[in-house]
Amino acid sequence: MRFYIASSFENKDMVRYVSQKLLSRGFTHTYDWTMNQRAIEPKSLNAIGEQEKNAVESSDIFIMLLPAGKSSHVELGITLGLGKLIYIYSPEKIKPATASTFYYVDGVNRISGEIDRFISMIGVV
Repeated sequence: MRFYIASSFENKDMVRYVSQKLLSRGFTHTYDWTMNQRAIEPKSLNAIGEQEKNAVESSDIFIMLLPAGKSSHVELGITLGLGKLIYIYSPEKIKPATASTFYYVDGVNRISGEIDRFISMIGVV
């Protein structure tokens, strides 16, 4: 199965960790944005944005690791529109009062706790 991981730039080590674990299980990563530097020029923003959009579209599974930034939430919206399998992970239980309403749309799997437990559930839940 092909996966894409959305998160904030500050979580790139966790994104890499989850990616490596899934790759070792035979999954395919559609795009590793953690290899990029933070883009600030329009040309770079366009190139990276197109790559990320294409990666989300070609994935079977969308994973969002919280906390996540604005681009991750745009990617979540694209994924919801495409009807793909979605997992949202938070180390702590997600608080409904501060969460996006889209975290609670039917078909979104919200999981909190230990990261390795979360990883073991991907593709199963």
